[in-house]
Amino acid sequence: MRSLFWRILATFWLAIALVAGLAMLLGHALNQDTWILNRHPGVNGLAEVWTKVYERQGPITAQFLLERHRNRFGVDVQVLAENGQPIIRGTFPARAAAFEARQAHRDGRLPWRRLTTDYTSPESGNTYLFIYRIPNQELQAWHRGSLFWPLSAIAIALVVLTGFSLLLTLSITRPLDRLRGAVHDLGQTAYQQNSLARLATRRDELGVLANDFNRMGARLQSLIGSQRQLLRDVSHELRSPLARLRIALALAERATPTERELIWPRLAKECDRLEALISEILELARLDAEPGATSAVDLSSIFQQLEENARIVSPAQRIDSRVETDIVLHGWPDMLERALDNLLRNALRFNPEGAPIELRASTDAEWLTLSIRDHGPGVDETHLAQLSEPFFRAPGQTSAGHGLGLAIARRAAERHGGELLLGNHPDGGFIASLKLPLDSPVEKLQHPD
Repeated sequence: MRSLFWRILATFWLAIALVAGLAMLLGHALNQDTWILNRHPGVNGLAEVWTKVYERQGPITAQFLLERHRNRFGVDVQVLAENGQPIIRGTFPARAAAFEARQAHRDGRLPWRRLTTDYTSPESGNTYLFIYRIPNQELQAWHRGSLFWPLSAIAIALVVLTGFSLLLTLSITRPLDRLRGAVHDLGQTAYQQNSLARLATRRDELGVLANDFNRMGARLQSLIGSQRQLLRDVSHELRSPLARLRIALALAERATPTERELIWPRLAKECDRLEALISEILELARLDAEPGATSAVDLSSIFQQLEENARIVSPAQRIDSRVETDIVLHGWPDMLERALDNLLRNALRFNPEGAPIELRASTDAEWLTLSIRDHGPGVDETHLAQLSEPFFRAPGQTSAGHGLGLAIARRAAERHGGELLLGNHPDGGFIASLKLPLDSPVEKLQHPD
């Protein structure tokens, strides 16, 4: 398997090395004469020294300086005035230059390298043209020695750039390796949020990715835990009606025809309870699936339907319904109606006759609150946090139910980007509220606070 680490490191290193090498070669090719004039010890600085000697000590001393310079460095020099005439004899005569030119025409190359440069005296203001003639053998020997410095500089630069490339590569591959480990742990259901805590503090794209992955991991862990708990709870809840059905069937097999007539209604009742439980379990599981596109919610129509359902279930109960006008809400109407119907049925079980059940729909800034209040005994404060858990029933509760109504309402609120609020009303009774955002629930879920 090819490592991403080595790919990134090699790419950075090669790119930097190629750019540095090409820059050096291009600069050397374009400025070759300048390179020699600025670097060669037999040329660099000679114009300034010779001009001072010539203007202060005369042409004889200046000629002697050029001859001594030739003996030391092997470089011939000729100096011309502004009119193009030689100022002094120099170190190579015109006849020798003509002879070497004929040799170059015959062999195709000159045995020396000719360079020219001018220099203006700061004292007299005169300009002198210097002609240098460097033998090829001496120039090649100097090139071999002069390459040490640029090669050393390139080597040092490559070492430094390699270190920076290594640090840059590690800054990319190490977080990716941590994310890979977190993905593996998540697949093994052993994910821990603190494994990416340090990476999440980074202020770059990888830090944002780690934060998003932490939220996703926490959500998936929560869903996996809730699904496991739901499976255990479902198994436990289904075992009781199935056991009662088995007992009733066993009694029916041994009973007389008259006794069977009494057992059949019991069997039908247990089947109805089992069917209702399975329907609520399916409804709870259906809330985790993709619900489709949202649509406008008609709260007045939903509240009217809730009142009709309440009259069917408990004709003696009175419903006090109030809906603010001009409320614009987008969501899934069937899901909201089912959640509110569960809250209303829960209120009908505990509300005393003669006291109205209050249905309210009100807005506050960017939030919509749908509340249902009864005037019953309320719930112990210690059990409020557990009421919306699947199959939880407060101690001492004897009314029918499986403990799924509030769980369905909570899932519906979360699907709309809101929450389910449960509590005892200050004036007595119990109040359950769905707090929903007035903007699109899809946008609310994609951009949580």
